[in-house]
Amino acid sequence: MSSSEVAATPLQDAFVRLRDELGRSIIGQPHLVECLLIALLADGHLLVEGAPGLAKTTAIKALATRIEADFHRVQFTPDLLPADLTGTDIFRPQTGAFEFERGPLFHNIVLADEINRAPAKVQSALLEAMAERQITIGRRTWPLPDLFMVMATQNPIEQEGTFALPEAQLDRFLMHVTIGYPDAEAELAILRLARQQAREAMHPVPPPAHVLRPEDVFAARDAVLSVHVAPALEEYITQLVVATRRAELYGPELKRWIAWGASPRASIALDRCARARAWLAGREFALPEDVHAVAHEVLRHRVLPSYEAEAEGVKIDTVIDRLLDLVPLP
Repeated sequence: MSSSEVAATPLQDAFVRLRDELGRSIIGQPHLVECLLIALLADGHLLVEGAPGLAKTTAIKALATRIEADFHRVQFTPDLLPADLTGTDIFRPQTGAFEFERGPLFHNIVLADEINRAPAKVQSALLEAMAERQITIGRRTWPLPDLFMVMATQNPIEQEGTFALPEAQLDRFLMHVTIGYPDAEAELAILRLARQQAREAMHPVPPPAHVLRPEDVFAARDAVLSVHVAPALEEYITQLVVATRRAELYGPELKRWIAWGASPRASIALDRCARARAWLAGREFALPEDVHAVAHEVLRHRVLPSYEAEAEGVKIDTVIDRLLDLVPLP
């Protein structure tokens, strides 16, 4: 063991084991599994975009079964109402008083399936829950659980009957993950796993052998915050985000491609996600490679491409690639 390495703690071992178990049940999506754990460790929310059938719902359900936490899935539809998420006051004739009936947002892990199918009022109700960790009904404010995480999914194929998420809500997501189809080898493994699961569905399935407690998650988050980020790396993170707002300093091409830069939340998210990735790797310090590994997920929904970029067919990931090339490393 070199002087720059340290022995993994039992808590790190538990999360590595969790990553391995999720990888065995969510085949062909290792990046999604890693981003799920990074979001959990960084105390943030996750937006996952991909075609149907790519294990988006399966991933969050698999994570929820391995944590001692309440899980609830909400299918977003155009006729959904804010009260369907937050809950509402119910009149009880027995007592002659109104009683608050809590909605699904009061669970620890919430899957907002096809979030872009909900209208603006519902999205605004979710916005307060994600940003403030609370829900306001009338004159009363109700705190959400200490362990609270939203994973939202959206389908990029179907656009009919959808409502684009406003930038204010997109900014509340720690990461925006895009996933694609698995390769042929992974698809063969998926086929065999589905066959095995179909057989097991006919018999009682034992719970997972290793389940994390909420206290373990909180302790891991505290450890992630203790991961060292060198001043030079902090400066690099800052320069990456500032470059999205002052792209003219890095050439006319980048300036032409970016219409609106990222907010300071991007700097905070890059720092937290880089720390979480380093901690998962068993390190007590973050490296530039940790920042690069999460840069696309952190900036993808915070940097708005210009009309010229869209007209030229330049994708936002290409813009971020160019940004990483132009901003010098520490």
